[in-house]
Amino acid sequence: MSSAGAWGYEEFSSEAAWRVMSAACRMAGMRGDGAELIRFGENALFRLASRPVIVRVARSVEYLASVRNEVAVSRWLAGEGFPAARVVEDVKQPLVVEGHPVTLWQLIREGERKATYGELGGVLRDLHSLTPPDVLELPAHDAFGRTELRVDRAVGIPEDDRSFLRKRGWELRERLAGLSFESVRGPVHGDAHVQNLMVDRSGRVLLIDFENFSFDHPEWDLMVTATEHHSLGWQSREQYADFVAAYGRDLVDWEGFGVLRGIQEFRMTTWLMQNVGESRAVAEEYARRIASLRDDAAPRDWQPG
Repeated sequence: MSSAGAWGYEEFSSEAAWRVMSAACRMAGMRGDGAELIRFGENALFRLASRPVIVRVARSVEYLASVRNEVAVSRWLAGEGFPAARVVEDVKQPLVVEGHPVTLWQLIREGERKATYGELGGVLRDLHSLTPPDVLELPAHDAFGRTELRVDRAVGIPEDDRSFLRKRGWELRERLAGLSFESVRGPVHGDAHVQNLMVDRSGRVLLIDFENFSFDHPEWDLMVTATEHHSLGWQSREQYADFVAAYGRDLVDWEGFGVLRGIQEFRMTTWLMQNVGESRAVAEEYARRIASLRDDAAPRDWQPG
């Protein structure tokens, strides 16, 4: 049973992730017993009890190219001395278990505080100033990521929602095609929110999660926090001001912000949609998001997920 059809995207569950994690640990010569599931979203993340390692299980073999990119990016950033997550170096990665790419990461032991929005702006400023080597072969930013795959394969959503999301995706693609960027392309994280920073026990701020890393316009990184603030109200004025001051730019001043904000809201909704069967809370939050997407003027009373 090694095909993606047997362990496919639509069947990915926390139970399946546990089985894949255990098998991957055996392949890597590690013990998976006593592991803890610490996150189940786009990927499943497990903290091992036997070693300071995080095991990350992707949804299907269709994610393999981006997972390989993650590993390469981690090694490049390590060579640059950039403060970021590191893969476990004594294991050939990624592993592929029953159609699921699996990676193993050095555990970051967190300190007592969370990263600030000012620190996020500073990390992005420093990241965007780097010059990746040609051998890294970073892809262009995929603005819509796996949204089409999610819409096609989502289980447990009304067909009317599926039709609406397909139409919204087409509309956003048309708007993006007419957009002109003025910035110079460079390394882009692709999912640059403050939860993708960790502060270790020594106080170092580390960038994590390179699944969407690319070579493109830096606006793609700025749109995340700009949308969270201007559309969702998830940061205070002071927090957002710190972010803008550290980075040196407020994306809302750019005429293309509305297009990127629409894409970000679309991505956030389809990301949550794939887990509607996991809990009532997720299903209710998805219903809230899809309802507000149908009315561009409606307030986005969304909860972080």
